[in-house]
Amino acid sequence: MTRLADFFAAQSPLTELLPGYQPRAGQAWMAEAVEETIQNFGKLIVEAGTGTGKTFAYLLPAMESGRKTIISTGTKALQDQLFHRDLPLLCKAVGRPVTAALLKGRANYLCLHRLEQIDNVAPTLGDNLHAVQQWRYRTVSGDRAELDDVAEDSAIWPLVTSTAENCLGQQCPQYSECHVVKARRAAQEAELVVVNHHLLLADLAMKEEGFVEFLPGAEAIILDEAHQIPDLAVQFFGVGLGSRELERLVDEIRAATLPFTHTELNRRIDRMQQAIRVLRSLAPRKDGRHELAELLPTLREPFNELRTAMAELAAALQDHIDSAVDIEKLAQQLHIAGERLALLVSDDAWDGLRWLEVNPRSIRINLTPLDVSGKLAGMIDNTHQAWVFTSATLAVGEDFSHFTSRMGLHNARTLTFPSPYAMEKHGLVYLPSGLPQPAEFGYTEEVLEGITPMFRLTAGGVFFLFTSHRALNIAATWFRTHKKVLGGRKLLTQGSVPRDELLRRFRTAGNGVLLGTSSFWEGVDVRGRALTLVVIDKLPFGSPADPLMMARLEFIRRNGGNGFFEHQVPQAVLTLKQGAGRLLRDQHDYGVVVLCDPRIRSKGYGKMFLQAIEPMPVTTSMADVAAFYAGHEGKGDVA
Repeated sequence: MTRLADFFAAQSPLTELLPGYQPRAGQAWMAEAVEETIQNFGKLIVEAGTGTGKTFAYLLPAMESGRKTIISTGTKALQDQLFHRDLPLLCKAVGRPVTAALLKGRANYLCLHRLEQIDNVAPTLGDNLHAVQQWRYRTVSGDRAELDDVAEDSAIWPLVTSTAENCLGQQCPQYSECHVVKARRAAQEAELVVVNHHLLLADLAMKEEGFVEFLPGAEAIILDEAHQIPDLAVQFFGVGLGSRELERLVDEIRAATLPFTHTELNRRIDRMQQAIRVLRSLAPRKDGRHELAELLPTLREPFNELRTAMAELAAALQDHIDSAVDIEKLAQQLHIAGERLALLVSDDAWDGLRWLEVNPRSIRINLTPLDVSGKLAGMIDNTHQAWVFTSATLAVGEDFSHFTSRMGLHNARTLTFPSPYAMEKHGLVYLPSGLPQPAEFGYTEEVLEGITPMFRLTAGGVFFLFTSHRALNIAATWFRTHKKVLGGRKLLTQGSVPRDELLRRFRTAGNGVLLGTSSFWEGVDVRGRALTLVVIDKLPFGSPADPLMMARLEFIRRNGGNGFFEHQVPQAVLTLKQGAGRLLRDQHDYGVVVLCDPRIRSKGYGKMFLQAIEPMPVTTSMADVAAFYAGHEGKGDVA
């Protein structure tokens, strides 16, 4: 057994494997707390600031515990990083291997049966299909992340991967070679299994419904980026049905029944396809989320027509289920989809919020529960497992109640380890004066006019974080008509190229200007002089018109609370911590965070946002900002 305090001390084996490794305040303490939690089957919540080294702080005690452990990460990219980079490095440092497995949702694995069923595809997918067909003979895992030649969002992937609904299971002719089955078996045999939150929550939801568990039984579960869990859980424990999956189901039924179709069966397939098209045509044109109750008077008739068409087609398929296992499976999918649609459009009482999500080429109906803390608490408390929740943003100040109440965690130990970086020395918060209120017309343009002169103060890169796509688009247009303010800097805009490629270009540029929103508030790691200025346009309050927000606010209202102060403010504070956390990613980094929103000084809740990014000092003086940059860039503090 490795003594944790020694391993993370000055003579750590990591010094030979990680250039620049230094003992970090809190890392050994966190590791010891995780070790104790696993041994005692306890519950631990840890907020670990940037640079704490939390990955190794939970990974090592998990490896050394001798207990079956599941580690869940926020994204598949972090999952791959932990499994392919962090875990092998730690095994080398400890001097012994650990049996580990990487497990993803089935849609991430090549389905050999579905690949063989493809006769032809659209000409635009021909090259992608050929690449997949060649790769099938090279891959061992079948994990589509291996195939760089095919884009992650390529339309070929749904055709060559399976879902829980269309998987044939043990009836599949390729079952013995199935990559999903092999991945599950490896996970069952491993000491440590690395998953992502989507897979973990999907498994918990399946257990709730009484199905066989997808993930192996474990004695310890560690959730990194745990701040994402409450919102994800709301989605997983809800009900949804989209036009895209119904259209795909129609296409698969048409293909599967082609050998013996007759006029009546074709008519019923056509009727369902037409009903989907009519429903989409009558849905709101504006992209985004809409309350379904307001739309039902218009959509009731097309919903009923779609339900009737689905029921008729399901009945027709019953005459052919003995012809092929694929048809039996498709009939089951159609029946399940019909039940879901009936629930979603029913007028019966239910404790949730119904809403319609409109995208450019699809719509999706959703039922969102008002609260999932009871479900989560039941699952966590009713298992003899250790649970560890960690992230850089879980507490508002020292208060974890916002997170614990949404998770249903009432008896967990809580710990906070601030960033070991000298934030009071290397960071500065600037509050500009004279900006209008965020709701006023022309606010974004005023922000850009006021902030772009700061470009002359630093040789490093600039990151604008916007709270809406509308503001992002305004900024992109403004910069195109004010190119001189860039001073030769490269402008990069979210959506112009894939996210990872955009960040690669930003790092390479060294002094670029990146405009981002939504997903760019977290998970962005740019070190050194490539990022020395982060500009946040508004306090990141979630829209009260968003159905997920509406559901939470309604739950708080029913319980006699104040949704703004109990949910919207804490949630915005945590989001701001994430955004500001993009700045200092290394002990040598330096830079300024600009908070443009004047409410941070005029409203009583503003101090909560400033407390969230302490100990960085705060100034309202541009002269202080200039002196800060002159001091750091003049001395060459950045590595």
